[in-house]
Amino acid sequence: MTDIKSAWPDHPGYEIYPVPGKGTARVRVGDVVLAESDAAIRLIETDHVERLYFPRDDVRLGELVVNDHHTVCPFKGRASYWSYPGPGGRGGVEDVFWTYPEPFPEVAPILGYLGVYHEKDGVDVEIETAWPDGRTSTNRFPVWGDQDDLVRVLDARPAGEGHFTAPGYHHRERDVVEGGQLLGEVIVAASRTIADQRVTFASMTFAKAASFARPLDLEVETVRRGRTFSTLGVRVHQDGKLIAPALVLLDSGAPDSIRLTEEMPKVPGPEDAEPYEMGVVGRDLRIVDGAYQPDPDRTGPPVINAWVRFRDDPADAGLRSALIAQATTHWTIAAAMLPHPGFGEAMAHVSLSTGPMAMSISFHDEAPADEWLLYSTSAIWSGRGLAQGDGRVFTRDGTLVASYHLQAMIRAMIPATEGKDATSAM
Repeated sequence: MTDIKSAWPDHPGYEIYPVPGKGTARVRVGDVVLAESDAAIRLIETDHVERLYFPRDDVRLGELVVNDHHTVCPFKGRASYWSYPGPGGRGGVEDVFWTYPEPFPEVAPILGYLGVYHEKDGVDVEIETAWPDGRTSTNRFPVWGDQDDLVRVLDARPAGEGHFTAPGYHHRERDVVEGGQLLGEVIVAASRTIADQRVTFASMTFAKAASFARPLDLEVETVRRGRTFSTLGVRVHQDGKLIAPALVLLDSGAPDSIRLTEEMPKVPGPEDAEPYEMGVVGRDLRIVDGAYQPDPDRTGPPVINAWVRFRDDPADAGLRSALIAQATTHWTIAAAMLPHPGFGEAMAHVSLSTGPMAMSISFHDEAPADEWLLYSTSAIWSGRGLAQGDGRVFTRDGTLVASYHLQAMIRAMIPATEGKDATSAM
């Protein structure tokens, strides 16, 4: 190691940190399982793709051969590699795994672990979640993250009187914060500002795109603090610029004087819906009739019904409401495209500028996040570069948990100009 210069002293802001994986991680080439572990770690590194590392004992080294390939990372040390020769020397893959026999002290947790090249042709890397009902859901690696990561970015923390901070997260391929995440963070901040009341309504305008990798600052103004109802104004900033203004209503609660609930649509249950991959380990997502499709040739009515459940139910009521709100911005744009041949989610951010512009949500009855919730979304209008969606969130037994309304942008990408890439119309 003496001939390898560590870059840590020259880059004090650089980050590499392991995140314990949840679920069963697996590496396959064809039908051959090369690694399987309930103790894999996700290694997150500044400006690098996320990697999955397996304990050495959980890698089937008997299927692999050590080769003479070595590389040097200035932040980790010298790496050695293993290849998979394939049965009879056919169908093999070079450099499937690597390890750092003597990692730098700053990355000591990876000692005894093997990383996997998930990009290699023929290599399948996945994380499987087991659910209490005996079913499983599978996420292909690399993933967006775990439910814990989603909760962490929603978890707006106090940062002084009337101020909260929501943390950034490591770089994504598309470095833009989802509208549902912003709304969820506002709900958490409001619930912690007036802790003895429940958020019943929140509305937000998405004025400017925000970076996913940097923290967000939330400024909370108490418009009125009442014994029964309170109103808060929340302004989300990043780097001193206004990202999204919001208005939140809170309520002390009261018994029913009257009660009316819209009937849940008669749709197949989650067992009969198609699993859909959105890259969040610990979130099970099933789409009725497979209606959420990137394929521009898929057409149908402007309706998407999605079943969602989480591995864990947050004890914090604000975080539970934030999780419900986070998913509400997923469906309207895709629903609006469904009746139109030649339009699909695969075109979003490529040839079409799409994104939520304004959102409101009302919370009605409560439900745990670790049980199935049905998001039923209808696109009720589209035109003039916009689309309007109307949605409901039901429990499996028909309890109406929340309702939401979304205005979104769907319009042609502005052509590139000299020195600039094509941009959205926001």
